[in-house]
Amino acid sequence: MHDLDPLDPAYVAEILSKPPFITVPGVINVRDLGSYPSTTHPGKITKPNQLLRSAELSGITDEGKAILKDLKVTKVYDLRSDTEIRKYDAPFPKIEGVDVVHIPVFQTADYSPEMMAKCVRAVNPTDIYILPYIAAFRRYQLYASGKTELAGVDDEAIAQDYALTRVGREPAREMIMARLAKEPLFASNNEAALNMFTCRHETMSAFLKHFDEKYGGVDHYVRQYIGLSDEDLVTIRNNLLVVDTGSQASND
Repeated sequence: MHDLDPLDPAYVAEILSKPPFITVPGVINVRDLGSYPSTTHPGKITKPNQLLRSAELSGITDEGKAILKDLKVTKVYDLRSDTEIRKYDAPFPKIEGVDVVHIPVFQTADYSPEMMAKCVRAVNPTDIYILPYIAAFRRYQLYASGKTELAGVDDEAIAQDYALTRVGREPAREMIMARLAKEPLFASNNEAALNMFTCRHETMSAFLKHFDEKYGGVDHYVRQYIGLSDEDLVTIRNNLLVVDTGSQASND
């Protein structure tokens, strides 16, 4: 099967029923970025239910809101621009107990490292939070990959997680393609639109390699462009990582 073709519904349902996916009615592609082993801190993993990523939450149901409450989600960091929210008529819903921090990465056409740094500075690493996206989902993937790489998760695991978005977005395939069709760039080029729908493992692998070569890795990037100190990084990692009790039990 060509990777641009629709996925088998039975396969999609099976994958979405298992971790790292979390079922939240009214929201697609909700995944937990926890439980990934750290290569820089042996015996530790990324903290389960600390950092979730998802599609937009505008269609969340009451049942979905109750699930977020059960998951103890307290913050949503919304990286979408005002233009994007208006274009797709997807305002953030009111969810009791959840604060929304709106920190658009690209205010207009500014793709500079400084704009990406803005969202990183604003995020409190002690919160349990969720990152929603609409059309330009790759910025959330890159942001999430940066957070997990800071925790020492290896590139292969990050690329595998990135590829899961191909499955996670499948339930909204028709909606996403309809949105892309309204964009002049894709209106007359269906294959280009379909390519936007893909999330290939090799794409993230190539990005991570390029990022390391150009910026010297995520540690150097956050120091150089964001101004984080060694103490800041220790704090972030302490909040992102926990002892892998499962690994400990298997070694006892």
